[in-house]
Amino acid sequence: MPVILNEPLSFLQRLTEYMEHTYLIHQANTTTDSMERMKCVAAFAVSAVASQWERTGKPFNPLLGETYELIREDLGFRWMSEQVSHHPPVSAFHAEGLQEDFLFHGSIYPKLKFWGKSVEAEPKGIISLELPKHNEAYTWTNPTCCVHNIIVGQLWIEQYGNVEVINHKTGERCSLIFKPCGLFGKELHKVEGYILDKSKKKLCAIYGKWTECLYTVDADTFDAHKKSDKKNSEEKKSNMQVQYDMPLPDGDTVQVIPGSELIWRIAPRPDNSAEFYAFSTFAMQLNELEEDMKGVLPPTDCRLRPDIRHMEKGDIDSASAEKKRVEEKQRLSRKNRSKSTEEWKTRWFHQGTNPHNKAQDWLYSNSYWDRNYSLLPDIY
Repeated sequence: MPVILNEPLSFLQRLTEYMEHTYLIHQANTTTDSMERMKCVAAFAVSAVASQWERTGKPFNPLLGETYELIREDLGFRWMSEQVSHHPPVSAFHAEGLQEDFLFHGSIYPKLKFWGKSVEAEPKGIISLELPKHNEAYTWTNPTCCVHNIIVGQLWIEQYGNVEVINHKTGERCSLIFKPCGLFGKELHKVEGYILDKSKKKLCAIYGKWTECLYTVDADTFDAHKKSDKKNSEEKKSNMQVQYDMPLPDGDTVQVIPGSELIWRIAPRPDNSAEFYAFSTFAMQLNELEEDMKGVLPPTDCRLRPDIRHMEKGDIDSASAEKKRVEEKQRLSRKNRSKSTEEWKTRWFHQGTNPHNKAQDWLYSNSYWDRNYSLLPDIY
């Protein structure tokens, strides 16, 4: 892919944007009610994909062995990730609260499908959140992301699919539907669903838009509103025109049902975001290489990757040449390994069983923050 289609971040850095709304995890920790915690965790799961809104630039594919770390004392976490496989491409990550108040970990394998005018990314892999204070673990998977009009027209993004957040201690679950746009664009960006107890009784409803905000309301009130809304929609449908290009959302705000409580709102983007790949403030800071990091970061960290650094500076020709060079270097290393008995060994993660849902997963090996990076490969 030509480098001009990229944004100046690696996919490992893009994954780190899950942590932009970490305050929701801290909020979950402070409440004694498991349903209130589920509201916060469900909002965190939705907020994790919010940064993708209008982000039509492709992140750089991580090289095998590439890593990324981020310490945010102001947000109360530290994060590290590693590209653990190249074919298929798998990125593993592990974050922990600085007060040892949570663990957030998982692995993502973005399975791409091309549909002529659009490209669909299905992020296979398990995401886990552990809250030791409450002895709870939650797991979920992300929705599918689709970028439309990749050949001609204005690019636009939608997320769709079912996301089920499970509390493995209480049996409670939050079943969310990321709605596909539909012919009239009315459902664009909408998310809705219910928190259910272990006997599948509805405890409350959650609704909103993944690009904007989420509310919670009594389940009966929500169902009555949906019934009324459906009736009104059918009456208006005859006056609407079918759209085949970019749909227009139904206003900039979510229609708030009386009695609703706001549980999450997206952080506003900086005024110059459109000039900088539609980055949020959080995303703009991810490639920052501060003086005190030099000599501390491992040589595999994304911030040291030359093609991304050149692109960030606006030197597209150098970025393209460096991208070609590091990818060729990776191919040569793989070829040399295939000729010998040497196998690639991941440094910071190992394959194992997810302790909560028993599925195959990549588990953190606990040694990254010891800062012993002497045997790391030269990948750049």
